[in-house]
Amino acid sequence: MRFNPGMTTTLSAPGAAALAAAITLAQSHETPWPRDPLAAPAEGQQPFGVHHDDPPPWNRLRGPVHPRGPQSGVVWQHGVEIAAWGEPDRADLTFSVAKTCLCLLAGVAQRQGLLPDEHAPVADRLPGIGFDSAHNRPITWAHLLTQTSEWEGVCSGLPDTVDRWRKVANDPRPAGGPKGGARPLQAPGTYWEYNDVRINQLALALLHLFQRPLPEVFLHELLQPLGGGEGFAWRGYDDAAVTLADGRQVQTVPGGTHWGGGMSISARDQARIGQMLLEGGRGLVSRAWIERMTEPLAAAPFYGRLVWLNRDGRSFPGVSRQAYFMLGAGGHHVGVDPALDAVVVLRWLDGSVAPAVVKLLADALAPR
Repeated sequence: MRFNPGMTTTLSAPGAAALAAAITLAQSHETPWPRDPLAAPAEGQQPFGVHHDDPPPWNRLRGPVHPRGPQSGVVWQHGVEIAAWGEPDRADLTFSVAKTCLCLLAGVAQRQGLLPDEHAPVADRLPGIGFDSAHNRPITWAHLLTQTSEWEGVCSGLPDTVDRWRKVANDPRPAGGPKGGARPLQAPGTYWEYNDVRINQLALALLHLFQRPLPEVFLHELLQPLGGGEGFAWRGYDDAAVTLADGRQVQTVPGGTHWGGGMSISARDQARIGQMLLEGGRGLVSRAWIERMTEPLAAAPFYGRLVWLNRDGRSFPGVSRQAYFMLGAGGHHVGVDPALDAVVVLRWLDGSVAPAVVKLLADALAPR
């Protein structure tokens, strides 16, 4: 592990001890996922992106995956990196942390004048890409950005039904039915569900809005202005080609690595993104957009716009109620805590110890 000696001296002795304990705990509890997803898997294991509970034929990879690095992390406070360990510069798959990146791209679109009203129906601007049915016609960009769209259809060959009734760890509600079951649809904006097909439909809509590949937009409009982008990639499914208005064929990308593909990015670049959010967007996205990202939903007060919230103080014990997190399968956490003026990035961490690691880090960074 590496500490910044000029910064860690500002921590109290108990703070420095808590920081060291958090890093030691994290490093000793790497996720049990295999390092190489395509090597002969151990009994009961599957490659990254394949979900055991996806109903056939959807329990297979549809896009590329690649080997991962070790348990790694980065801690920034007051805009300065105070600790890093593992391989913080390695661009690794980040799974659903990419969902938050889609929300940031929508913020870029608004800054550029492409999305003046996120409460307008998507079909008003983009007819013919899956929002024209009677049920889908009222769906707005805000519905997509909050996972309350209830969008119905098939995106990149995957039906939205495959993720209906889905239960994820940070959703405090009990499962309502079997994953992939025929849950009756509700009116757009009234029901929250973590559904990767609908997230992919958001990515498709943003691609048509920008008329540029989303990886290109994210790299040029966000990562490079922040001083990052080394090794960054964002890959789609094998059959995810889309024709733009000028005739170019490009890939639409998923908002995660469910079924493969997805965003590969370094821990330090994730910290850069978190710091940008702490600083109100740095003109890359507006401060007002960031504030709306962290407003709790009536249908799911533990969630904002593609970020997880801590307004009840129980979702992420030990951090402030202002804190919010980008989360991804495989043990990926990007935490932003305005009360501590801190960003914490944890990668490939066993979920059973994640709450303890986060609490230790918050204790280390708390003013004394």
